[in-house]
Amino acid sequence: MSDRTYDYERDREPIREPEADAPAERASENVFDGWPEPAPDDPDKGESPSGPEPSSQPEPEQELSEAEASEQPSADRRASWRPARAPDPNEPLAAEVEPASLTAAVSELEQSGGWDDDAGPPAEDAEPSEDNVIDEPSGVMGTSEHAPGELMIPPGVPVLEGEARGERRAVGIVVSRFNGEVTSKLLEGALAELEVRGVDTNSITVMPVPGAFELPIAAMALAKTRRFACIVALGCVIRGDTPHFDYVSGEAASGLQLAAIETGVPVAFGVLTLDRQDQAEARLDKGAEAVRTGLEMADVFANLRAAAAR
Repeated sequence: MSDRTYDYERDREPIREPEADAPAERASENVFDGWPEPAPDDPDKGESPSGPEPSSQPEPEQELSEAEASEQPSADRRASWRPARAPDPNEPLAAEVEPASLTAAVSELEQSGGWDDDAGPPAEDAEPSEDNVIDEPSGVMGTSEHAPGELMIPPGVPVLEGEARGERRAVGIVVSRFNGEVTSKLLEGALAELEVRGVDTNSITVMPVPGAFELPIAAMALAKTRRFACIVALGCVIRGDTPHFDYVSGEAASGLQLAAIETGVPVAFGVLTLDRQDQAEARLDKGAEAVRTGLEMADVFANLRAAAAR
């Protein structure tokens, strides 16, 4: 490193002293001395201090290039860009203004007599017109729930079937006490059918249970004794205001089927599932129908065992 030292004083710019009249000159630059008077020979410069007067003639529009014209909004767009004005409280709303088509339709309806504000509500005992009458379907609703006709088996096909015969057969009946007015008539029909089919009264066992929910376990208990050729289950469930109907009727049906599957003894389903009590009158023959079903299934099972033994 050199022993020479840098002389800072040599490169420093000298500070000039301000002149005595400099502040005055700078201050005079900001002083307004008035508008300059126009020259007499220059008429264009004779404007007043407030500026040039506005001309009544519109300024000619400047021609724009294609690029600039494409950037300018159209007349429709310029109209849509206008700021929304404040709503007039005296001006009707758009929803209150009726279209011409709606007004014409209302006038036509009034002229045809279809709209009378002074007529009032229709009388309750007024006879319905032909246009408001709905034709009732033929037949009684709810009584015929099956398609007509019988099963047709082609000739030449081996068939194993049974008949509703009750000779030398024992039958067990499980019946619900609940809705006893209906189940009592079901039981009467079932006993009368057993007598017709030749079943001895001493070969019939009736087991009452509290309700339809207890029918499956009672049927299974009778079937497991192996003393009965078939079991007939009789009950009645009527729909109410709660889901109780769905639980009871569903479990009764599935439980009775389970009893037949596990024991191999036919269990006939004679349980009525009704929406109203008055529907039971048209279905009281279900007790006799369940007896025929149970005896037929018992006979076909007997024929099956006999055919398997040969």
